[in-house]
Amino acid sequence: MKVLFIGGTGIISTNVSRLALQQGIELTLLNRGQQNVDLPGARWLQGDFHDLSAMQELLANESFDVVVDWIAFTPANIQHDLDLFRDRVGQFVFISSASAYQKPPTDILIRESTPLHNPFWQYSRDKIACEELLMQNYRDVGFPVTIVRPSHTYDRLLPIPVGATRNSTMLARMRRGLPVIVPGDGTSLWALTHSRDFAIGFLGLLGHPRALGQAFHITSDELLTWNHIYEAIASALGVQANLVHISSDRLIELDPDLLGPLRGDKSWSVIFDNSKIKSYVPQFKAIIPFHQGIKETVAQFDLIPELHQVNQQDDEYIERLLRGYKNS
Repeated sequence: MKVLFIGGTGIISTNVSRLALQQGIELTLLNRGQQNVDLPGARWLQGDFHDLSAMQELLANESFDVVVDWIAFTPANIQHDLDLFRDRVGQFVFISSASAYQKPPTDILIRESTPLHNPFWQYSRDKIACEELLMQNYRDVGFPVTIVRPSHTYDRLLPIPVGATRNSTMLARMRRGLPVIVPGDGTSLWALTHSRDFAIGFLGLLGHPRALGQAFHITSDELLTWNHIYEAIASALGVQANLVHISSDRLIELDPDLLGPLRGDKSWSVIFDNSKIKSYVPQFKAIIPFHQGIKETVAQFDLIPELHQVNQQDDEYIERLLRGYKNS
């Protein structure tokens, strides 16, 4: 199977790319060549995917069974995909987001049939609009789309709702015993999925004839509270967590940019029904518990130079939120 990944070296997609190569998929990755990722056996195409004329020239003589766009965020990006791949691909996979599901939720159990509605986060509304454009083209002209909605998937990323996730600032605070912020009382339910687990379910959908016109989320069945998540991170560091609980409303008052990530996503309890992906991909099962996966993540942050950095501005951001909370 010949597969093109547009992107393919991100937080989620790197492990998907590795597993695809292990499974014998003939994988081509198209990006701007700015990622330092070792993927032996992959074929690379370099270019700016958002330059339509350049992509038409680059891909003129290329053909793929499956195209996956990991970097589409707006309907304009999707129109670009439609212009390039209409009548040229057997399956097109769009990476949407589980944050597109209805907020506030009317049911704690999330299924693929749950309505898509998010008045709090433009990112999610854009993903919804992308889905609608693709499904309209599926209905009108048979464009062979499959939609995948990842939830909170981690590896080289700290899965926290407030603070820096791509450097060691929060880990350094924990190691020094400094307070870290947990929205609310920390007891709402959340699902975290390791990207290696996600990869198994995802790759099982590629080339799947019954997946066309369908949407899937792919998540762990492990249920965690935010308190458990922070405590597991602290345990991986060998320290005790110094948690300060601040309501989501107060955090949004202190930083309005948190409206989308909190009210539009992480302040709600969610439980995902994964029966659909398991029925299509029987081999899918999330087997990496968070307490194990986060130890691997912490080790990467300690070993990889670009992750091991502590950013003073990120640290001051947490201090500013804490001062604002104490002064309220």
